[in-house]
Parts: sequence; C-alpha cells; structure tokens
Amino acid sequence: MLSNAFLLAIRAIKRNMMRSILTVLGVVIGVASVIAMIFLGDGTTAYVTNNISKLGSNMLIVLPGKDRHGPRTQDTSTKLFEMGDAEAIKREIYGIKAVAPGTAKGINAVYSNKNYATSVEGRDNDFFIVKDWDLSEGRIFLPNEIKSGKAVCVIGETVKKELFGDQIAIGANIRLEKLSCHVIGILQIKGASNFGSDQDNLIVVPLKMFQRRISGNQDIQMIQVSAKDDDSIEAVKNELIALFRERRHIRKGAEEDFYIRDLKDIIKTVSSTTKTLTILLGAIAAISLLVGGIGIMNIMLVSVTERTREIGIRLAIGALEREVLLQFLVEAIVLSSMGGMIGIVLGIVIAYGVTTVYEIPFIFNQVIVLIAFLFSTVVGIVFGYFPAKKAAKLDPIEALRHE
Repeated sequence: MLSNAFLLAIRAIKRNMMRSILTVLGVVIGVASVIAMIFLGDGTTAYVTNNISKLGSNMLIVLPGKDRHGPRTQDTSTKLFEMGDAEAIKREIYGIKAVAPGTAKGINAVYSNKNYATSVEGRDNDFFIVKDWDLSEGRIFLPNEIKSGKAVCVIGETVKKELFGDQIAIGANIRLEKLSCHVIGILQIKGASNFGSDQDNLIVVPLKMFQRRISGNQDIQMIQVSAKDDDSIEAVKNELIALFRERRHIRKGAEEDFYIRDLKDIIKTVSSTTKTLTILLGAIAAISLLVGGIGIMNIMLVSVTERTREIGIRLAIGALEREVLLQFLVEAIVLSSMGGMIGIVLGIVIAYGVTTVYEIPFIFNQVIVLIAFLFSTVVGIVFGYFPAKKAAKLDPIEALRHE
C-alpha cells in the first residue's frame, strides 16, 4: 500500500512539474539557509578559537590595574610589577611551564633609508615558550646576552618585510631611535589576532637591555604565565591571585589592583557568543521552512480540489479513507523531502564556497544535516495532513458530481 502511494505521488508530481518545483522552493531555501548558517557559524567559532589559541599555550596574563572592558589604557596611578614578582612566581607556584615578564614601547625602527613604526618588547627566552612561538630563521637570546642586556633583537615577519624586503636580515644592524641593535632571529608568521593587531609587527629584545637603554626604569608592564596543562590552569590562577595580594599588601576584602586574563575564559566567551548568534541566525532561517510548509499545504489543497472526481472514483470502487489519506500525505512528504535533500546539497555548497573564499575552516556537521532533513519531512507531514484529511473525508457521490 505504501509503495503504491509513493508511485501515485511521483506520478502526480511529474504531472505538474513546474508547480511542484515552485512548491518546494520555500523548503529548499529554508533548509539551505539553516545548513549554511550553522556550518558557517561552526567554522567561524573554530577559526576564532584557533586564532586566540595562537596567543599562547595555557596562558595567564597578569596585568596591573583594574580589569576594564574595551580598550585598555595605562593607569599611571597603579603600581607596575617588578622583576622580583616574576621570580616569586617561578619560586613559589607549582604547575607552571614558563614565566615571561615583559614591557613594551612603540618605536620607529630604521634600516638604511627605510623606517617603520613598530612595537619593541623587552623579554627573556620564556617569552617564546609562553607564546608557542618558534623562529623561522636565526636563534633566540644566549644566557649572557640576557644577563648583560646586549643590544640584540629578534624581529617579526612584518618588520622584516618592511625594513629588508627580500634582503637577508640576519646579521644586519637596525636602529631603534638612537640605539643600534643586531638582528639574530626572525619569528615565524602568526598573522593578525582576533583583536585586530598584527602579531608579526614587533621586535623582541633582552629585558635588561630594554630597561637600561629604552625605558630607563625597572618596571614590568605585564607577566605572562604558561601552565603545564589545561587541568592546572585554575589552580595556578588562584595561586597567582594569592601571591600578588600578598606581595602588593592588599588587605583581606580590599579590591585588587591587578587582574588576570585567562585565554581559556576568552575562548569560552567568544565561542559562546558565536554559537548563540549561529543558533539565532539558524532559527531565523528556519522561518522560511514554515513558509515552505504553508506553500505545500496550499498546493495540496488545490490538488485535492482539482482531483475531486479522481478521489470520488477511488472511493466509489472500494478505496478506504486511510488509503486516500495516505496517498495525499505521501505526496506532501515526497515534496518536502525532495526540497530538504536539494536544500541540504545547496546549503553545503554555499557553506563550502564561503569558507573557502574567507579561509575559514569547513566543518561538516552530520547531526545538523540529519535534523534539517527530518525537519523538512515533518513539515510535509504537518502541512500535508489537513489537505490529505480533507481528501479522505470527501463524499464519493458528491465527488463524482464535481465538475
């Protein structure tokens, strides 16, 4: 009985091919929109998460001042850190892989007749560990260079391109304002961060050299701490809070004059936001599925009216009500399912095309594809039931009289 109803449905769809195509168009657009939106949302979430992860491995950033949303400005009234703070972290806190104190300043770098505005950071070798940053050429600082504050530097790829172009940078001397600095290494490309800054636009010099010859003081603007693994991040964070409250003589219950940024928290917040937007956009796109369902119901009602005599003949020669109901219900389900399958293919193609153009990861979600197909089928059942019920309830005598 079911196979016969399916064959009758295919025959009816072929009989009015153009009308059938226009009928399922709403379902096609709805399913394609949902698939494309969710695939793009998942890809964007993965892209953002990956970019934030590039900032460092299991990293916690200790900063002076109060945590403020939006762009951070230097609070001159807040006491900065000192080298002893970083040494205390290494000495007293368990579960850390590296501690990278640092300070930075915007500066003009000059080589030959070229100059470029960049950022110079005073660091030690733990900086490269915390940031998971390898070198594409050259080497990092030697112990004696860090201890003596020798004028050597490791430059980012952007600085290399702007100052040297295709020339060899290793072994050259660049000028940082009036200070001559010997280039010993070039960092691997990291690209732009999610916060809009070019991570490759920097020059790294030994911290002591920066303090003596650039800043002229012993202040530390930030301390980056890398935990050994994900499981120890929260414990390290709590120990850092306790340590800095003690070292900065903050009374119990008093507000802290420092704060700690956890990249895991940032990733969770950004991921949650993008997922919420994805669900919202998917829900909006799903509205067109309801519109498509209404279109199917409308066309099925027209089909029942057009085929009243056919229904009357079937009922008159012994067809049961449930057989007539099944015939029209299957026809509605076939229409919506066809629209669902076409929409799935179209949505995947659109998502793949957009992710390829914008270099976003393409993440295939089988669950969403299955849900979209099932939902399109349910639309056919829900919106096809009323016309099918109407057809099954027709009086055979009145149907045969219909012109």
